[in-house]
Amino acid sequence: MQEKENVLDILKGVRTAVKDDDSRKLRELSDRTIHSSSIFQDGDNIAVAVIVYSLAKILERKNYRGYGGWKGFLKKYMKNIDWAIKALENDNLEDFREAIKAVRLTINGLSGSFKLSIQELFKKAEINKASRIYEHGVSMEATAKLLGISMWDLAEYAGNTGIGDVDLGVTMPEKQRVKLGMEIF
Repeated sequence: MQEKENVLDILKGVRTAVKDDDSRKLRELSDRTIHSSSIFQDGDNIAVAVIVYSLAKILERKNYRGYGGWKGFLKKYMKNIDWAIKALENDNLEDFREAIKAVRLTINGLSGSFKLSIQELFKKAEINKASRIYEHGVSMEATAKLLGISMWDLAEYAGNTGIGDVDLGVTMPEKQRVKLGMEIF
């Protein structure tokens, strides 16, 4: 795993943000991992980005708190985040990965429409984070493989965000270039 200290700091920040009910802070924490994920193409960083972003989206939706399994779900989610923190502090990557996997499996304890909503939210979070990695210059194929999503899902999402529409070859108009050249000489 690359950037262990950064991931550890992010997970500790998650604990604080959840206590403060601060979904915006969770989004910021998730975004911090995207840069290093793009550089190192590290699955652990990406997994953390997805679970933190998903939690931010879950907390934003206040109506979820009315579902019967809400308190148990959040408690299990945070218990697994704490497990991941302890595993990293003890340099135990295997336990860390199990803890991250367990965060995702907390969905299995849910039922009905709440479970479906959370599953859909995780799927969208994966696609969102994939598009951010793609935006940082990692190929679409490599990004899709890193997150285990289809290139079609990523292409559809990226196409709607305008990521590929950035015109990198913008230059000054001719008259302005000539004027600038005349000023130099």
